[in-house]
Amino acid sequence: MVDPRTSIISERLSRISRIIAVSSGKGGVGKSMIATTLALTLAKNNCKVGLFDLDFTSPSTHVILAAENVQPKEEKGLIPPSVHGIEYMSLVYYVGDNPAPLRGEDVSNALIELLAVTQWGQLDFLVIDMPPGIGDAILDLVRLIKRIEFLVVTTPSLLAFETVKKQVNLLRELKMPIIGVVENMKMNVAEGVETETEKLGLKYLGGIPYDSQVEDAIGHETKLLNTAIAKKLKQITKGILLMEKREP
Repeated sequence: MVDPRTSIISERLSRISRIIAVSSGKGGVGKSMIATTLALTLAKNNCKVGLFDLDFTSPSTHVILAAENVQPKEEKGLIPPSVHGIEYMSLVYYVGDNPAPLRGEDVSNALIELLAVTQWGQLDFLVIDMPPGIGDAILDLVRLIKRIEFLVVTTPSLLAFETVKKQVNLLRELKMPIIGVVENMKMNVAEGVETETEKLGLKYLGGIPYDSQVEDAIGHETKLLNTAIAKKLKQITKGILLMEKREP
């Protein structure tokens, strides 16, 4: 039997121009920081932006944004609160500080519920902080969100990039558009990841240098937008704004 909530999801997302999923083959690569800073940077470019934290392993964008004291408004669904100029929704509103040890069908049900009840309205961009890896949650989101584009985050480690290859292969099998690859926490001028990205036929969007000031910027929007991450993402964002939606 078809879940009636799935048809509601298409309606909820119908007024969003572009949906960008920030993803990674593994955890610990700074995916949530990239997603949050990208959303803030797009908003600073006069775009109407939403940020949706769907990281079931450990939602953390609320900490980066210092959004702990805001809540969605209930009105025929949930209307995301505005945080630093972006519409914000997170799994944390459901689970708080408790772990969300969901598996299989429970993950699917939770994703469907979150997507069905959230009222985004009209947005230029919806940035989704994805669960890490290439598990069921990714497959569900691809199935549920028809107009999704992927921005893949990796670190300079070629071991980490091996998981990127697996994720890229999966996305290509699913015929999902990939905007490109961001290399985070880059500590030298090595071009290994850039070379490997080009071998995959993907766009290398740039390397973001390791910045020891990032930790101090967590919870402080102004500080965050002055970090090396934000400065590099500002350049990358210009390219995304000029780029048409990527086809697979």
